[in-house]
Amino acid sequence: MALFKQYFLLIALLFLPILSYADLVKPALIEITVTKQGHVDIEIRASIEALLTGINGRYKNTKEAPNADEYDALRRMDSEQLGVKFKAFETTFLNKVKLVDNTNQKISLHIKQVEIPLRGYVKVPRISVIKLVGKVDLSAKSLQWYYPLSFGDHAVRLRQVDTLKKKFHWSEWQWLRTDKLSSPLSLTEIVRHKPLYEIIANYIELGYKHILPKGTDHILFILGLFLFSSALRPLLWQITMFTIAHTITLGLAMNGLFDLPERIVQPLIALSIVYVGVENVFSNSLQKSRLILVFAFGLLHGLGFASMLADFGMPDNAFVTALISFNVGVEFGQLSILLMAFLFIGLWFGRRDWYKALVINPASLVIALIAFYWFIDRLDLGLL
Repeated sequence: MALFKQYFLLIALLFLPILSYADLVKPALIEITVTKQGHVDIEIRASIEALLTGINGRYKNTKEAPNADEYDALRRMDSEQLGVKFKAFETTFLNKVKLVDNTNQKISLHIKQVEIPLRGYVKVPRISVIKLVGKVDLSAKSLQWYYPLSFGDHAVRLRQVDTLKKKFHWSEWQWLRTDKLSSPLSLTEIVRHKPLYEIIANYIELGYKHILPKGTDHILFILGLFLFSSALRPLLWQITMFTIAHTITLGLAMNGLFDLPERIVQPLIALSIVYVGVENVFSNSLQKSRLILVFAFGLLHGLGFASMLADFGMPDNAFVTALISFNVGVEFGQLSILLMAFLFIGLWFGRRDWYKALVINPASLVIALIAFYWFIDRLDLGLL
């Protein structure tokens, strides 16, 4: 019994770093529209709460920031209260962002409108829209955008609009993670689309990073599946069912055909992990019914993927390719988790008589407890 307690404590300590569900600040998305008449409209989709507190992408979890309490208080404000807070910040904001033409002439920008959504599910960052307007000289050939790193990572693209011919052209997204101006955004040339291999590489990387290291809930779910079925064949069946399911809902959600609110999806994802952990403890053999449950849970996780992918954006000219590439990246991430779990656990202990008592049960119980903590936290009832 003493050995069991010590082993349980060790397992708990190993999982402790992911007890706190990572709350990330999403990169801002900036779209610049320029007409043939020189009118400039800029839409900035960003977290105003993060702008006001200086909490940006350098924090892998907003709870690690020194002013995390202030950030959380802002997130709980209604839209009118937050609007008042941002009003006092407008001058600072305008002084820090910058749009310049190819002669290094700074374009004067003004805030036209600030759209702050109603306070919703505070466990998911609220994205507001800041609209700027300005005027560019008709002789300008290109523009460069500056958004300080203190505001966080961001992506920018430009749309050329010909109002007379009713045509427009989008440039490719530029993802900026440094405190520098963007690359020149041409006003005179139609920018060619990225080559297919670059789109594939970008979205595979995005899918992989969504699992490792950012997907803490996904990591626990995969580990839960591994613990009770470290044998290759049943494990692959479960992973296959999970993959098919999240691919279905991801595709439907990205096409706007199916969606559920985050306040429903996120607690249910946590609850699915609780179920897997508890079933591992109380079941002595893998039941075929688990395939059905894993499929159902995969549908939920696919909706979680869709929320993130919607923020990143999808290329209009290669939607299917990007979607498949993202799923390939997710699969690489899942396989990486399984490989590490096998090398560190399954290879050494998987065939031991005490494997269930000393590995499966304590590890699964810790997984279930962590996920239950997430479940209560994501219900947003003010209990934690």
